[in-house]
Amino acid sequence: MDLDAYVAVHRSEWIRLGRLVDRAARPRRMSAGELDELVELYQRAATHLSVIRTRSYDTTMVDDLTNLVTRARAVVAGAPDPGWHVVGRFFTVTFPLAVFERRWWVLATTGGSLLLALAVGLWIVNDPEAHAGLAPSSAVADLCRSDFASYYTDHPASSFASQVWTNNAWVAATAVAAGALLGVPTLLVLVINAVNVGVVGGYMTGCGQSGQFFSLILPHGLLELTVVFLAGAVGLRLGWSIISPGPRRRAEALAAEGRAAVSITLGAAVALAVSGAIEAFVTPSGLPTAVRIGIGALAWAVFVGYIVLYGSRAAAAGETADLEAGRGAADLAPVV
Repeated sequence: MDLDAYVAVHRSEWIRLGRLVDRAARPRRMSAGELDELVELYQRAATHLSVIRTRSYDTTMVDDLTNLVTRARAVVAGAPDPGWHVVGRFFTVTFPLAVFERRWWVLATTGGSLLLALAVGLWIVNDPEAHAGLAPSSAVADLCRSDFASYYTDHPASSFASQVWTNNAWVAATAVAAGALLGVPTLLVLVINAVNVGVVGGYMTGCGQSGQFFSLILPHGLLELTVVFLAGAVGLRLGWSIISPGPRRRAEALAAEGRAAVSITLGAAVALAVSGAIEAFVTPSGLPTAVRIGIGALAWAVFVGYIVLYGSRAAAAGETADLEAGRGAADLAPVV
């Protein structure tokens, strides 16, 4: 067989295959005919490679064709994408869609937590027995005079940011994971968090320091507490999937919610890193109160807007937040 003639005859097919493989990076933009042509040319190129490899000593040509066939196989047969596409999909589809799908759970958890914190705070302010019985008067005086404010300034900002992020990420992860126990521990985490906020707010208000309380908690707390409420909502829904799995088998429902919970926990950790940085560098800073709260409000608005925009867009496009389903969809190019 004349190898040069063989290569000359089939080179145009390899060029065409390379172009189709490049286009397959966005398979939805390819026609059904192009997808079929891609599969057919891949099969031919694999045969050509087998022939040339046994008859040619031109390693460059063999390597080039091997690379082409490998790339085509990844597109046709499916291969995990190790590149930035996976990260991009996580932040533009998987995470925001998973949160968006649970928005009513998040809103209910947020409302319940805030109402409980408000009730506890008002109870302490308006009930002298509660005010006197929950904490010693000396501890309350220290809290109002210096302890609450010094909490944000006692440590270097960089180490404090790391400490805050680690603690909050642990609390969020615990709230999510505890959902597997029917959500009872998750509910306990939410109650303790709300009661703590209410107690501190109640005592600070009772001694006339409500302005200091809100000026120090709002800059980072808007985003931080939102993420904690989100984690709690995910944990509660995880527990509810065991109690009421719907049309799915209980194991299937738990597995699907568990995969979504993993996605949300990872995304929440990123958001908590932002709130931790605000708590360490903005909350105790000498900036005017309105500016500090404005920075916190902006971070919160960006996070909520990001979830609503990308989550609703992914939902409208029929995307899935399920890690397993998403991986399967990404691994296989549609073939007619």
